[in-house]
Amino acid sequence: MWSMIKRFEIELLKEAEEFLNQLDDRSKKKIISNMYKAKYLVDASLFKKLQHGIWEFRTIHLRRHYRLLAFWHQSQHSVKVIITHGLIKKSDKLSLQEINKSLKIKSDYLKKYS
Repeated sequence: MWSMIKRFEIELLKEAEEFLNQLDDRSKKKIISNMYKAKYLVDASLFKKLQHGIWEFRTIHLRRHYRLLAFWHQSQHSVKVIITHGLIKKSDKLSLQEINKSLKIKSDYLKKYS
């Protein structure tokens, strides 16, 4: 069930934007649509907690598993989900290397904006 209350804002970092821009239009629209839904709807098939404070937006489109890794950031004025980067997977499992990459980007971001 959809909620009328937006749970968070989304900010894409440079690498996440570059990932989305390299995709075909239909895949990109599907991913963006799922991110929009996740703002209002609690659904682990769209937005799921991984580990160490890293989350992932999940989209399956044309048998491809798209993942956008992210973390939460709360400031005085808003709650944001910061998307660090994206990847295409052939399976559902995500490597620890990708989580570590997102953690490094998170650390750099928090040093700069906290």
